[in-house]
Amino acid sequence: MRTSSKSSPSPARGNIAVDLRPFLVEFNDGRRWVLVRHETVAASSDENARSASGVATKDVVIDDETGVSVRVFLPVDAAVAAAAGDGRRLPLVVYVHGGAFCTGSASARMFHDYAESLSARAAAVVVSVDYRLAPAHPVPAAYDDAWAALRWAASRRRRRLSDDAWVGDYADRSSVFLAGESVGANIVHNVALRAGAAIRNTGEVFDDDIDIEGMILLQPYFWGTERLPCETPGAASWRTRDPPPMLLPERIDALWPYVTAGAAANNGDPRIDPPAEAIASLPCRRALVSVATEDVLRGRGRRYAAALRGGAWGGEATLVESRGVDHCFHLLPEFGSHAETGALMDRVAMFIAKGKTPPPISMLMEEERVTKKTRSSAVVPACWRVPRGPRCTAQTVVGLRRAGFGVGNMIRLPSKARKCHRVHAAALRRSVFQSYYL
Repeated sequence: MRTSSKSSPSPARGNIAVDLRPFLVEFNDGRRWVLVRHETVAASSDENARSASGVATKDVVIDDETGVSVRVFLPVDAAVAAAAGDGRRLPLVVYVHGGAFCTGSASARMFHDYAESLSARAAAVVVSVDYRLAPAHPVPAAYDDAWAALRWAASRRRRRLSDDAWVGDYADRSSVFLAGESVGANIVHNVALRAGAAIRNTGEVFDDDIDIEGMILLQPYFWGTERLPCETPGAASWRTRDPPPMLLPERIDALWPYVTAGAAANNGDPRIDPPAEAIASLPCRRALVSVATEDVLRGRGRRYAAALRGGAWGGEATLVESRGVDHCFHLLPEFGSHAETGALMDRVAMFIAKGKTPPPISMLMEEERVTKKTRSSAVVPACWRVPRGPRCTAQTVVGLRRAGFGVGNMIRLPSKARKCHRVHAAALRRSVFQSYYL
């Protein structure tokens, strides 16, 4: 970011191989000029050593093989009061920082400060992912690391993945949110898709029982091969702005091929230009997308939010527009007291505090699939199957009620039925039964 850039003379244009300012510049001779030098913050590592906002922090290695770690943020008073009162737990937020895939860390001050503020404001346990950076670790390393962090923090059935006391004692694994800004928001989208795909394939997520309540995408990095109107010089005033915009389209063009080490030759990759069918398969129930009106990426965020609202996903989508500010303004110290920074944090905290919502209609409309092993070992009762036809949602609810599983009733499915039930990617998941129809 501008406020943490290293002061150096500008490189000669003819020597530049890849220009990713304000993050880094790589030269034809292989030298790399990293402009962003983040000040780091040490974790407190003790529940009694809190920040001024009452949040304690610690670092935990979650993968010995890769060395990937997370920083856990615990709002101590809120956690203790909830547990001592009625035994409630706090929402769990898995947070992925921005930085163009190639800069930043969970310990960088701007990302640490945001995660701490989010933990205090939303009264949530925040797990900030310290993922590996490109170009040393090209994409999909960042996706893999965020996926590992989600499984570590949010798995309900296989809790041995996370033996951390703060997460285990205070976090509500039935109220999980994925959050990130810029490329972190892109990582959030792709990790959520991975969760949905694993459910479709009856793979590890089904065993882990990860239930994603919502996604929070702050000024997300999405791109494509063709310019949107707001990204063209003739349709925008950003070339004459003072100060200039943080991101320029021609530099954004160079980002994806660089961070994938050339594996992606262009920006038509569905991981950064998600098709409608991918968005429709997201396994979460709610999504908040924020854009900044002076951000070159604003058109992509608006289009993503429109696809959520107007497509087959069917969940609850919220679009927040921050006026007169640029990309990731909420992280910059000079915007710490800005009205838009406070308003955005309020919207995010309210989104988390809302709690559970009914599942998207698309989760109920897909055809159920039962594995061969299931067919040979057990029969799924008809009232648990997703019926065909336009009345399938109502029929499913009625069937469950007739079977004695009314909405709000906390009776659990028999273990044999839980083991045998398998569903399509966007179909009715087992966690949906647990949360809403039991």
